[in-house]
Amino acid sequence: MLTHDAALEWIARWDRQQEGYLPDREERFTALIDAVEALGRPDPLVIDLGCGPGSLSGRLLERLPQARVIAVDADPLLLGLGRAAYPHLTFVSADLRTSGWTSLLGLDGPADAAVSTTALHWISGPELKGVYAELASVLRPGGLLLNGDHMDTGDATPALSRLEHAVHDRETARAFGANPPEDWRTWWDAIGADPALSSLNEERTTAGADHHGSESHLLSHHVTALGEAGFTEVGTLWQRGNNRLLCAVR
Repeated sequence: MLTHDAALEWIARWDRQQEGYLPDREERFTALIDAVEALGRPDPLVIDLGCGPGSLSGRLLERLPQARVIAVDADPLLLGLGRAAYPHLTFVSADLRTSGWTSLLGLDGPADAAVSTTALHWISGPELKGVYAELASVLRPGGLLLNGDHMDTGDATPALSRLEHAVHDRETARAFGANPPEDWRTWWDAIGADPALSSLNEERTTAGADHHGSESHLLSHHVTALGEAGFTEVGTLWQRGNNRLLCAVR
């Protein structure tokens, strides 16, 4: 049986392996939550898209304890970890690629912000347009989408894109040298070997939650889809190499 303490340990290990790809991950979290706080509400309604085990949602509530955060993901194992670790959060099982996912959120009014970190690049370009269009329907005017992810610009500015990758690679080398944290695959292999997670692992194999490659890795994919969904302003709010925080205003 998965306990609260065991879930927290697995999420701490998740955070460490994520930092191997994002040595400035905490700085990006801080910038994202700064933007939510700058909306000026002590109690914003926030939707966390592709929340995983709740790393971002948990940090957001630490800063804004009166916020209402609805954390959405399709992976039953990551949701199980989040529910065990953060009982004060609202977790919703939903596939963002399926039309009507917003009806599962239990909203009683428009949301002030939607946030996401290292998640939406798994959604293909055509599906991304649908996700953003449906999201726009539940955000208030002036509400924000804040999406932190690796987003490349090689289709528009290839020389700058190479420099962005170089900056990111050097930052990673400075942070970890020859001793990087465990990688994503190793973390999942360890999860699969934990008998306390056997039922969640079994559920995951039939849920269709596995990732099958990055499909919307270009910045232009997101900017175009957001514009078509009715977001009026789209731009980079924070950046380190090709790791950026994209902000869109409803």
